[in-house]
Amino acid sequence: MDRGRDDADDRSGAGTPGGGGSDFLQLSPADAPPGGITEWLARRLRSAIADGRLPVGSRLPATRVLAAELRVSRGVVTEAYQRLSEDGHVAGRGRNGTVVVAAPVSPPDGGDARQRPDGGLLFTATPGPAAFDALRTAPARVDLSPGAPDLAAFPRAAWLRAERAVLTDMPAASLRYGDPRGLPELRGAVARWLARNRGIACDPADILITSGVAQGIGLIADVLRREDVTAMAFEEPGSLGVRQHLVAGGFTTPPVRVDGQGVRVDDLLACGARAVLLTPAHQFPTGVVLGGERRRALMRWAADGGLIVEDDYDAEHRYGRPPAPALRAMLGDRVCYAGSVSKLLAPALRIGWLVAPARHREALVTAKRFADLGNAALPQLVLARLMESGALERHLRVLRTRHRRRRDVMIEAVRAHLPGAVVHGAAAGLHLMVTFGGHAPWDDRTLAEAALELGVKAHPLSWHRQLPGAPGLVMGYASSSTADITEGVALLGKALARVA
Repeated sequence: MDRGRDDADDRSGAGTPGGGGSDFLQLSPADAPPGGITEWLARRLRSAIADGRLPVGSRLPATRVLAAELRVSRGVVTEAYQRLSEDGHVAGRGRNGTVVVAAPVSPPDGGDARQRPDGGLLFTATPGPAAFDALRTAPARVDLSPGAPDLAAFPRAAWLRAERAVLTDMPAASLRYGDPRGLPELRGAVARWLARNRGIACDPADILITSGVAQGIGLIADVLRREDVTAMAFEEPGSLGVRQHLVAGGFTTPPVRVDGQGVRVDDLLACGARAVLLTPAHQFPTGVVLGGERRRALMRWAADGGLIVEDDYDAEHRYGRPPAPALRAMLGDRVCYAGSVSKLLAPALRIGWLVAPARHREALVTAKRFADLGNAALPQLVLARLMESGALERHLRVLRTRHRRRRDVMIEAVRAHLPGAVVHGAAAGLHLMVTFGGHAPWDDRTLAEAALELGVKAHPLSWHRQLPGAPGLVMGYASSSTADITEGVALLGKALARVA
């Protein structure tokens, strides 16, 4: 920013309040206290950024233009912009001007820095259903939230080619309401994809297309509840978002601990639940792969009437590790298998699938029919073409190379900036879990709040726990550049120094 001019350059005597005004934020220098016009302007801009009137990405007026409208020295505006730049809220973008890059998370009047605009704390001990929405919309310089794929890598050109081909060949009748199970083209493509990539032998008739894994789990919960099953054993730690879906569906989620071999089947037996939800290929958030002995113990448990709901989370994203077989491939009809392309392409597509036990299949189709009459036809046909053409597998190979590099950068940054942190789950997936030891004199929610104040988002590990445990963080690396990952972890290090 140009700081070469100051109030002494004003040729009209406009350095004193009064007379001017701008449509931009309804600014009027008459509101400024005597001798404090620069601080007044900086405070008004901070307030507008904090309350969303100036969202991240918006451009501020050129200093010369705003100074003329307010009838103040250009130096006043330049100095106000510079103060916001030093705070990290705006940045100069050359010919693109001055752009908002982050918002203050504390009220501009100096209130509690951990307080949300609605008066509550974001990182609470018992986060509600809106917690993820609040975190997603909270402004930050670096977003290391887990669960986000590299959206910039979405294969737009391949998708457009496939879409054009589909629209060229699609008969008008295909635009009618379709089969609630999903279009035959996609169910066939998914069956072949699962056979090639997950070792699951199934018929297209066995597959139900869903709006992501989230809807699939909701449909399973609806069907099981009708059979008087209202408890779904749940990994500890385990995904807060998935647990919230089950709780919203009327289920209790008795915790079953996870160790270095995966879920502890003795916990599962002790809790008495008739169903369990697992992420065996890459457990969220620990990254553990379910071991062979645990798989055999689960087989015995399932043979006695238990149902396993398998969320094949991050199964495709592995780096130098042999593929972990899907439980569905081993245990067949004792497993209800759920997968999607949310982490491979984009969550916005809302395309997933279930391979359900035969005894539940018709009930799930009925539940899907009354939920939405089936997924949109065009995206199903486009995805089927990508799967059948080999384009999706080529895309996956590109992602693995990119994600491996970002993972390595995050591990290096953790070693440099988070002393004492232990890294978990590096062999696969799109995130890392770090823990800090069980005797830390602070909690990880305080650390996550301090990090957000510095402009970086990450999940406190306690969000994903039902039982007490060591403090930690869950950090995604797939959607950030290597530079952003390094900066974000460095900011986490500063936050740790504040709370430790």
